[in-house]
Amino acid sequence: MNQVVMSVDKVGKVFRRYRHEMYRVLGWFSGHVRGSEDKWVLRDISFDVEAGQALAIVGRNGAGKSTLLKLITGTMRASEGRISLSGKISAILELGMGFNPDYTGRQNVFHALGLMGYQHGQIVSVMPEIEAFSELGSYFDQPLRVYSSGMHMRLAFSVATAFRPDILIVDEALSVGDAYFQHKSFDKIKDFRRLGTTLILVSHDRMALLSLCDRAILLHEGAVALDGDPESVLDYYNALLGQKDATPIETETQEDGRVRTSSGSRKVSIVNAHLEDIDGREIDTLDVAAEAVIKVKARANENVETLVFGYAIKDRFGQTLYGTNTYYSGQALEGIKAGEEVEFAVRFRADLGPGTYSVALALVGGENHIGENYEWRDLALIFDVANASKQTFDGRIYLPSEMTVTRG
Repeated sequence: MNQVVMSVDKVGKVFRRYRHEMYRVLGWFSGHVRGSEDKWVLRDISFDVEAGQALAIVGRNGAGKSTLLKLITGTMRASEGRISLSGKISAILELGMGFNPDYTGRQNVFHALGLMGYQHGQIVSVMPEIEAFSELGSYFDQPLRVYSSGMHMRLAFSVATAFRPDILIVDEALSVGDAYFQHKSFDKIKDFRRLGTTLILVSHDRMALLSLCDRAILLHEGAVALDGDPESVLDYYNALLGQKDATPIETETQEDGRVRTSSGSRKVSIVNAHLEDIDGREIDTLDVAAEAVIKVKARANENVETLVFGYAIKDRFGQTLYGTNTYYSGQALEGIKAGEEVEFAVRFRADLGPGTYSVALALVGGENHIGENYEWRDLALIFDVANASKQTFDGRIYLPSEMTVTRG
Protein backbone atom coordinates (compact mmCIF):
# COMPACT_ATOMS: atom_id res chain seq x y z
CA MET A 1 0.00 0.00 0.00
CA ASN A 2 1.32 3.44 -0.92
CA GLN A 3 1.83 6.20 1.61
CA VAL A 4 -1.27 8.27 2.40
CA VAL A 5 -0.43 11.93 1.74
CA MET A 6 -3.91 13.34 2.38
CA SER A 7 -6.56 12.23 4.83
CA VAL A 8 -9.95 13.92 5.00
CA ASP A 9 -11.87 12.66 8.03
CA LYS A 10 -15.55 13.52 8.63
CA VAL A 11 -15.06 17.07 7.39
CA GLY A 12 -17.93 19.53 7.27
CA LYS A 13 -18.36 23.21 6.53
CA VAL A 14 -21.29 25.34 7.66
CA PHE A 15 -22.05 28.95 6.79
CA ARG A 16 -24.19 30.87 9.26
CA ARG A 17 -26.59 33.54 8.07
CA TYR A 18 -27.96 36.24 10.39
CA ARG A 19 -31.22 38.10 9.92
CA HIS A 20 -29.64 41.15 11.54
CA GLU A 21 -26.08 42.24 12.29
CA MET A 22 -26.97 42.44 16.00
CA TYR A 23 -27.48 38.67 16.06
CA ARG A 24 -23.99 38.19 14.63
CA VAL A 25 -22.47 40.20 17.51
CA LEU A 26 -24.50 38.25 20.09
CA GLY A 27 -23.24 35.04 18.50
CA TRP A 28 -19.64 35.98 19.32
CA PHE A 29 -20.51 35.62 23.01
CA SER A 30 -23.13 32.88 23.15
CA GLY A 31 -22.56 30.64 20.12
CA HIS A 32 -25.69 29.82 18.12
CA VAL A 33 -28.45 32.35 18.73
CA ARG A 34 -31.99 32.86 17.51
CA GLY A 35 -32.07 34.92 14.36
CA SER A 36 -29.42 32.84 12.60
CA GLU A 37 -29.66 30.05 10.06
CA ASP A 38 -27.05 27.36 9.40
CA LYS A 39 -26.38 26.15 5.85
CA TRP A 40 -24.14 23.09 5.57
CA VAL A 41 -22.19 23.16 2.32
CA LEU A 42 -20.23 19.99 3.13
CA ARG A 43 -21.03 17.27 5.68
CA ASP A 44 -19.23 14.10 6.75
CA ILE A 45 -16.67 14.08 3.92
CA SER A 46 -14.07 11.31 4.33
CA PHE A 47 -11.45 9.93 1.95
CA ASP A 48 -7.72 9.22 1.76
CA VAL A 49 -5.38 9.98 -1.13
CA GLU A 50 -2.22 7.98 -1.70
CA ALA A 51 1.09 9.31 -2.96
CA GLY A 52 1.17 9.48 -6.74
CA GLN A 53 -2.61 9.19 -7.20
CA ALA A 54 -4.50 11.51 -9.52
CA LEU A 55 -7.91 12.28 -8.07
CA ALA A 56 -10.73 14.03 -9.94
CA ILE A 57 -13.42 15.79 -7.92
CA VAL A 58 -16.62 16.26 -9.89
CA GLY A 59 -20.14 17.49 -9.20
CA ARG A 60 -22.71 20.06 -10.15
CA ASN A 61 -22.12 23.75 -9.52
CA GLY A 62 -22.77 24.32 -5.83
CA ALA A 63 -21.92 20.75 -4.84
CA GLY A 64 -19.05 21.99 -2.65
CA LYS A 65 -16.02 21.21 -4.84
CA SER A 66 -14.29 24.58 -4.51
CA THR A 67 -15.12 24.79 -0.81
CA LEU A 68 -13.51 21.39 -0.24
CA LEU A 69 -10.33 22.48 -2.02
CA LYS A 70 -10.17 25.66 0.08
CA LEU A 71 -10.43 23.54 3.23
CA ILE A 72 -7.66 21.24 1.99
CA THR A 73 -5.34 24.15 1.15
CA GLY A 74 -6.09 25.98 4.40
CA THR A 75 -7.58 29.12 2.86
CA MET A 76 -10.79 28.25 4.71
CA ARG A 77 -11.28 26.48 8.04
CA ALA A 78 -13.49 23.41 8.44
CA SER A 79 -16.44 23.58 10.85
CA GLU A 80 -15.94 19.95 11.85
CA GLY A 81 -13.62 17.06 11.12
CA ARG A 82 -9.91 16.94 10.39
CA ILE A 83 -7.65 17.17 7.32
CA SER A 84 -4.12 15.75 7.48
CA LEU A 85 -1.53 16.51 4.80
CA SER A 86 2.07 15.54 4.24
CA GLY A 87 4.46 17.16 1.78
CA LYS A 88 4.60 20.39 -0.15
CA ILE A 89 1.29 21.59 -1.63
CA SER A 90 0.82 23.90 -4.59
CA ALA A 91 -2.65 25.03 -5.63
CA ILE A 92 -4.34 26.99 -8.40
CA LEU A 93 -7.76 27.91 -7.08
CA GLU A 94 -9.44 31.19 -8.00
CA LEU A 95 -7.46 33.01 -10.68
CA GLY A 96 -5.49 35.85 -9.15
CA MET A 97 -5.86 34.56 -5.58
CA GLY A 98 -2.80 35.78 -3.68
CA PHE A 99 -1.79 38.18 -6.46
CA ASN A 100 -1.68 41.97 -6.14
CA PRO A 101 -3.22 43.71 -9.19
CA ASP A 102 -0.84 46.66 -8.81
CA TYR A 103 2.27 44.46 -8.84
CA THR A 104 3.88 43.38 -12.09
CA GLY A 105 3.94 39.71 -13.04
CA ARG A 106 7.55 39.48 -11.85
CA GLN A 107 6.77 41.14 -8.51
CA ASN A 108 3.81 38.83 -8.01
CA VAL A 109 6.08 35.84 -8.55
CA PHE A 110 8.31 37.00 -5.68
CA HIS A 111 5.25 37.75 -3.55
CA ALA A 112 3.39 34.47 -4.20
CA LEU A 113 6.38 32.14 -3.90
CA GLY A 114 7.54 34.02 -0.81
CA LEU A 115 4.19 33.33 0.84
CA MET A 116 4.66 29.67 -0.09
CA GLY A 117 7.87 29.62 1.92
CA TYR A 118 10.55 29.86 -0.76
CA GLN A 119 13.65 31.97 -0.18
CA HIS A 120 14.65 34.91 -2.38
CA GLY A 121 17.56 33.00 -3.92
CA GLN A 122 15.35 30.04 -4.79
CA ILE A 123 12.83 32.32 -6.50
CA VAL A 124 15.56 34.10 -8.47
CA SER A 125 16.85 30.73 -9.69
CA VAL A 126 13.48 29.73 -11.24
CA MET A 127 12.45 33.19 -12.47
CA PRO A 128 13.80 32.64 -16.04
CA GLU A 129 11.89 29.35 -16.25
CA ILE A 130 8.66 30.98 -15.04
CA GLU A 131 9.05 33.85 -17.49
CA ALA A 132 9.73 31.46 -20.38
CA PHE A 133 6.93 29.02 -19.53
CA SER A 134 4.28 31.71 -19.07
CA GLU A 135 5.16 33.27 -22.45
CA LEU A 136 3.84 36.66 -21.30
CA GLY A 137 6.56 38.61 -23.10
CA SER A 138 6.71 42.27 -22.11
CA TYR A 139 3.55 41.87 -19.99
CA PHE A 140 5.65 39.98 -17.42
CA ASP A 141 6.88 43.38 -16.21
CA GLN A 142 3.52 45.13 -16.40
CA PRO A 143 0.86 45.44 -13.65
CA LEU A 144 -1.48 42.49 -13.28
CA ARG A 145 -4.52 44.75 -13.67
CA VAL A 146 -3.86 44.94 -17.43
CA TYR A 147 -3.82 41.13 -17.79
CA SER A 148 -6.59 39.16 -19.46
CA SER A 149 -8.03 36.09 -17.66
CA GLY A 150 -5.91 33.87 -19.90
CA MET A 151 -2.77 35.78 -18.93
CA HIS A 152 -3.71 35.44 -15.26
CA MET A 153 -3.93 31.69 -15.77
CA ARG A 154 -0.54 31.56 -17.50
CA LEU A 155 1.11 33.35 -14.59
CA ALA A 156 -0.77 31.40 -11.90
CA PHE A 157 0.06 28.02 -13.42
CA SER A 158 3.70 28.96 -14.02
CA VAL A 159 4.09 30.03 -10.39
CA ALA A 160 2.27 26.99 -8.97
CA THR A 161 4.49 24.61 -10.95
CA ALA A 162 7.82 26.46 -10.65
CA PHE A 163 8.87 23.87 -8.05
CA ARG A 164 7.53 20.34 -8.27
CA PRO A 165 5.12 19.92 -5.34
CA ASP A 166 4.22 16.70 -3.56
CA ILE A 167 0.55 17.58 -4.08
CA LEU A 168 -0.77 19.76 -6.93
CA ILE A 169 -4.34 21.05 -6.73
CA VAL A 170 -6.01 22.63 -9.77
CA ASP A 171 -9.55 24.02 -9.65
CA GLU A 172 -11.03 24.77 -13.09
CA ALA A 173 -8.26 27.27 -13.86
CA LEU A 174 -7.11 25.41 -16.96
CA SER A 175 -10.51 25.97 -18.58
CA VAL A 176 -9.46 29.61 -19.05
CA GLY A 177 -7.16 30.68 -21.86
CA ASP A 178 -6.06 29.35 -25.20
CA ALA A 179 -5.88 25.69 -26.26
CA TYR A 180 -2.12 25.88 -26.84
CA PHE A 181 -1.34 26.77 -23.22
CA GLN A 182 -3.87 24.24 -21.92
CA HIS A 183 -2.02 21.46 -23.79
CA LYS A 184 1.29 22.78 -22.51
CA SER A 185 -0.04 22.80 -18.94
CA PHE A 186 -1.43 19.27 -19.18
CA ASP A 187 1.95 18.06 -20.46
CA LYS A 188 3.65 19.55 -17.40
CA ILE A 189 1.08 17.96 -15.09
CA LYS A 190 1.75 14.60 -16.75
CA ASP A 191 5.50 15.10 -16.22
CA PHE A 192 4.89 15.81 -12.52
CA ARG A 193 2.74 12.70 -12.25
CA ARG A 194 5.51 10.55 -13.73
CA LEU A 195 7.83 11.97 -11.07
CA GLY A 196 5.41 11.05 -8.26
CA THR A 197 3.33 14.20 -7.67
CA THR A 198 -0.17 13.61 -6.31
CA LEU A 199 -2.83 15.44 -8.33
CA ILE A 200 -6.22 16.77 -7.22
CA LEU A 201 -8.14 18.11 -10.22
CA VAL A 202 -11.54 19.80 -10.50
CA SER A 203 -12.75 20.20 -14.05
CA HIS A 204 -15.81 19.80 -16.29
CA ASP A 205 -13.55 18.53 -19.07
CA ARG A 206 -14.30 14.80 -19.26
CA MET A 207 -11.42 14.11 -21.64
CA ALA A 208 -8.92 15.79 -19.32
CA LEU A 209 -10.18 13.91 -16.27
CA LEU A 210 -10.11 10.55 -18.04
CA SER A 211 -6.63 11.09 -19.44
CA LEU A 212 -5.04 12.47 -16.26
CA CYS A 213 -6.83 10.78 -13.36
CA ASP A 214 -6.99 7.22 -12.04
CA ARG A 215 -9.71 7.89 -9.45
CA ALA A 216 -12.72 10.17 -9.10
CA ILE A 217 -15.02 11.36 -6.32
CA LEU A 218 -18.52 12.66 -7.03
CA LEU A 219 -19.85 15.31 -4.66
CA HIS A 220 -23.62 15.69 -4.55
CA GLU A 221 -25.54 17.93 -2.16
CA GLY A 222 -22.48 18.34 0.05
CA ALA A 223 -21.69 14.63 0.46
CA VAL A 224 -19.59 11.98 -1.30
CA ALA A 225 -22.05 10.22 -3.61
CA LEU A 226 -19.54 7.94 -5.34
CA ASP A 227 -15.82 7.12 -5.16
CA GLY A 228 -14.33 4.93 -7.88
CA ASP A 229 -12.68 4.76 -11.28
CA PRO A 230 -13.13 7.92 -13.42
CA GLU A 231 -15.19 6.29 -16.18
CA SER A 232 -17.90 4.89 -13.89
CA VAL A 233 -18.02 8.02 -11.70
CA LEU A 234 -18.30 10.34 -14.72
CA ASP A 235 -20.99 8.12 -16.27
CA TYR A 236 -22.94 8.31 -13.01
CA TYR A 237 -22.46 12.09 -12.89
CA ASN A 238 -23.74 12.35 -16.47
CA ALA A 239 -26.83 10.37 -15.42
CA LEU A 240 -27.28 12.64 -12.41
CA LEU A 241 -27.35 15.71 -14.68
CA GLY A 242 -30.40 14.31 -16.45
CA GLN A 243 -32.13 12.94 -13.35
CA LYS A 244 -35.63 14.21 -12.63
CA ASP A 245 -37.36 13.83 -9.28
CA ALA A 246 -36.81 10.31 -7.87
CA THR A 247 -35.90 8.70 -11.19
CA PRO A 248 -33.49 5.87 -10.27
CA ILE A 249 -29.93 5.58 -11.55
CA GLU A 250 -28.97 1.94 -11.96
CA THR A 251 -25.44 0.51 -11.97
CA GLU A 252 -24.28 -2.97 -12.90
CA THR A 253 -20.73 -4.31 -12.71
CA GLN A 254 -19.70 -6.11 -15.90
CA GLU A 255 -17.46 -9.18 -16.18
CA ASP A 256 -14.43 -6.99 -16.97
CA GLY A 257 -15.04 -4.89 -13.83
CA ARG A 258 -16.38 -1.84 -15.66
CA VAL A 259 -19.63 -0.39 -14.35
CA ARG A 260 -22.62 0.03 -16.67
CA THR A 261 -24.78 3.01 -15.72
CA SER A 262 -28.34 3.48 -16.94
CA SER A 263 -30.82 6.21 -16.11
CA GLY A 264 -33.97 7.93 -17.24
CA SER A 265 -37.74 8.06 -16.77
CA ARG A 266 -38.25 4.98 -19.02
CA LYS A 267 -41.12 6.72 -20.80
CA VAL A 268 -39.36 5.19 -23.79
CA SER A 269 -37.00 2.27 -23.18
CA ILE A 270 -34.47 0.19 -25.07
CA VAL A 271 -35.85 -3.27 -25.82
CA ASN A 272 -32.89 -4.69 -27.71
CA ALA A 273 -29.51 -3.49 -28.95
CA HIS A 274 -26.80 -5.35 -30.83
CA LEU A 275 -24.06 -4.93 -33.45
CA GLU A 276 -24.35 -6.51 -36.91
CA ASP A 277 -22.10 -6.88 -39.92
CA ILE A 278 -23.42 -5.67 -43.29
CA ASP A 279 -24.93 -9.12 -43.94
CA GLY A 280 -27.10 -8.88 -40.83
CA ARG A 281 -25.16 -11.27 -38.59
CA GLU A 282 -24.68 -10.32 -34.96
CA ILE A 283 -21.01 -9.72 -34.17
CA ASP A 284 -18.78 -8.54 -31.34
CA THR A 285 -15.51 -8.33 -33.32
CA LEU A 286 -14.79 -6.62 -36.62
CA ASP A 287 -11.82 -5.80 -38.81
CA VAL A 288 -10.25 -2.36 -39.04
CA ALA A 289 -12.28 -0.21 -41.51
CA ALA A 290 -15.02 -2.84 -41.81
CA GLU A 291 -18.61 -1.65 -42.01
CA ALA A 292 -20.99 -2.45 -39.19
CA VAL A 293 -24.51 -1.55 -38.08
CA ILE A 294 -25.77 -0.65 -34.60
CA LYS A 295 -29.35 -1.94 -34.33
CA VAL A 296 -31.62 -0.65 -31.56
CA LYS A 297 -35.30 -1.36 -30.88
CA ALA A 298 -37.16 1.02 -28.56
CA ARG A 299 -40.68 0.89 -27.11
CA ALA A 300 -42.75 3.81 -25.81
CA ASN A 301 -44.26 3.11 -22.40
CA GLU A 302 -46.08 6.46 -22.39
CA ASN A 303 -47.08 9.04 -24.95
CA VAL A 304 -44.18 11.42 -25.68
CA GLU A 305 -44.13 14.53 -27.82
CA THR A 306 -40.60 14.08 -29.19
CA LEU A 307 -38.20 11.15 -29.44
CA VAL A 308 -34.51 11.61 -30.24
CA PHE A 309 -32.10 8.68 -30.55
CA GLY A 310 -28.39 9.16 -29.96
CA TYR A 311 -25.24 7.10 -29.71
CA ALA A 312 -21.57 7.56 -28.86
CA ILE A 313 -18.60 5.29 -29.59
CA LYS A 314 -16.02 5.35 -26.79
CA ASP A 315 -12.56 3.90 -26.29
CA ARG A 316 -11.66 1.62 -23.39
CA PHE A 317 -10.91 4.65 -21.18
CA GLY A 318 -14.44 6.02 -21.69
CA GLN A 319 -13.39 8.89 -23.93
CA THR A 320 -15.91 9.64 -26.67
CA LEU A 321 -14.47 9.16 -30.15
CA TYR A 322 -17.65 10.07 -32.00
CA GLY A 323 -21.27 10.68 -31.10
CA THR A 324 -24.39 12.26 -32.57
CA ASN A 325 -28.18 11.98 -32.50
CA THR A 326 -31.29 12.31 -34.64
CA TYR A 327 -31.89 15.86 -33.41
CA TYR A 328 -28.76 16.99 -35.24
CA SER A 329 -29.52 14.84 -38.30
CA GLY A 330 -33.05 16.27 -38.55
CA GLN A 331 -34.71 12.89 -37.90
CA ALA A 332 -36.37 13.50 -34.52
CA LEU A 333 -39.75 11.76 -34.23
CA GLU A 334 -42.90 13.53 -33.07
CA GLY A 335 -46.10 12.26 -31.45
CA ILE A 336 -44.98 8.81 -30.28
CA LYS A 337 -47.86 6.82 -28.73
CA ALA A 338 -47.67 4.42 -25.80
CA GLY A 339 -46.98 0.88 -27.03
CA GLU A 340 -45.39 2.06 -30.30
CA GLU A 341 -42.06 0.49 -31.26
CA VAL A 342 -39.31 2.21 -33.24
CA GLU A 343 -36.17 0.70 -34.75
CA PHE A 344 -32.97 2.64 -35.28
CA ALA A 345 -30.02 1.56 -37.41
CA VAL A 346 -26.62 3.26 -37.52
CA ARG A 347 -24.32 2.12 -40.30
CA PHE A 348 -20.69 3.17 -39.86
CA ARG A 349 -17.20 2.24 -40.96
CA ALA A 350 -14.94 1.19 -38.11
CA ASP A 351 -11.97 3.44 -38.90
CA LEU A 352 -10.54 2.54 -35.52
CA GLY A 353 -7.30 1.10 -34.21
CA PRO A 354 -7.18 -2.40 -32.69
CA GLY A 355 -8.72 -2.50 -29.23
CA THR A 356 -11.93 -2.66 -27.23
CA TYR A 357 -14.69 -0.10 -27.69
CA SER A 358 -18.12 0.57 -26.22
CA VAL A 359 -21.31 2.22 -27.41
CA ALA A 360 -23.48 4.46 -25.24
CA LEU A 361 -27.14 4.76 -26.28
CA ALA A 362 -29.66 7.48 -25.49
CA LEU A 363 -33.38 8.03 -25.93
CA VAL A 364 -34.23 11.64 -25.07
CA GLY A 365 -36.83 14.31 -25.67
CA GLY A 366 -34.66 17.00 -27.22
CA GLU A 367 -31.15 18.06 -28.15
CA ASN A 368 -29.65 16.33 -25.11
CA HIS A 369 -30.63 14.40 -21.98
CA ILE A 370 -30.63 17.39 -19.63
CA GLY A 371 -34.19 18.39 -20.50
CA GLU A 372 -35.91 15.00 -20.87
CA ASN A 373 -34.03 11.74 -20.43
CA TYR A 374 -36.09 8.66 -21.28
CA GLU A 375 -33.21 6.19 -21.14
CA TRP A 376 -29.44 6.62 -21.23
CA ARG A 377 -27.34 3.47 -21.18
CA ASP A 378 -23.53 3.53 -21.00
CA LEU A 379 -21.62 0.38 -22.09
CA ALA A 380 -24.79 -0.69 -23.93
CA LEU A 381 -22.62 -2.55 -26.45
CA ILE A 382 -18.99 -3.64 -26.25
CA PHE A 383 -17.01 -4.74 -29.31
CA ASP A 384 -13.44 -5.44 -30.36
CA VAL A 385 -11.59 -4.21 -33.43
CA ALA A 386 -8.77 -6.37 -34.82
CA ASN A 387 -6.35 -5.63 -37.62
CA ALA A 388 -6.69 -8.61 -39.94
CA SER A 389 -6.13 -6.98 -43.32
CA LYS A 390 -4.50 -3.57 -43.01
CA GLN A 391 -0.89 -2.39 -42.81
CA THR A 392 0.39 -2.27 -39.24
CA PHE A 393 -0.23 1.10 -37.58
CA ASP A 394 -0.48 2.68 -34.15
CA GLY A 395 -3.25 4.76 -32.60
CA ARG A 396 -6.95 4.71 -31.86
CA ILE A 397 -8.12 5.73 -35.34
CA TYR A 398 -7.46 4.35 -38.82
CA LEU A 399 -6.32 7.23 -41.00
CA PRO A 400 -4.73 5.66 -44.10
CA SER A 401 -2.16 7.75 -45.87
CA GLU A 402 0.27 7.61 -48.79
CA MET A 403 3.94 8.21 -48.12
CA THR A 404 6.41 9.30 -50.75
CA VAL A 405 10.10 8.56 -50.27
CA THR A 406 12.68 10.23 -52.49
CA ARG A 407 16.29 9.18 -52.28
CA GLY A 408 19.18 11.03 -53.83
